[in-house]
Amino acid sequence: MTVVVRTDQWHPPDMEAVRKGGASVIKAGGTVIFPTETVYGLGANALSAEACLKVFRAKNRPADNPLIVHVCDMEGFLRVAENPPEGLVSALKALWPGPLTVLVRKRDVVPDVTTGGGRPTWR
Repeated sequence: MTVVVRTDQWHPPDMEAVRKGGASVIKAGGTVIFPTETVYGLGANALSAEACLKVFRAKNRPADNPLIVHVCDMEGFLRVAENPPEGLVSALKALWPGPLTVLVRKRDVVPDVTTGGGRPTWR
C-alpha cells in the first residue's frame, strides 16, 4: 500500500496523516520516502537492522556506506549517541531546531549495519 502525504514549507502537513502514513510504516519495519532540506531520502527505523537492510537493498547501496540517523530532539540524540561531549550537547541545544549534521560514536542500540558495519575509531 502506498500512502502519499503532500507538504511544502508554506503548507505544513496534517500531522495525523504523517502519523498514519510515515510513522506507522516505519514502526512496522517498512521504508518511506521523505523530503529533506536538499534532496529526497529513503528512510527506515535506524534502530532496526532488518529495516536498514531494506534501504541498502532498495538503493543498491554498498554495505560499508553508513546511513544517516535522523533524530527530532535531544532525547532522541542522547538515545543514539554514546557519551557526546558536553560542549556538543550545549551547541545542539543552542542551534536546534533545524537541520544539522554531527558525527558521534553510536550507542549499541544502533545496529552496526546502520553505520556501515562498525564504529568510528577516532578518540
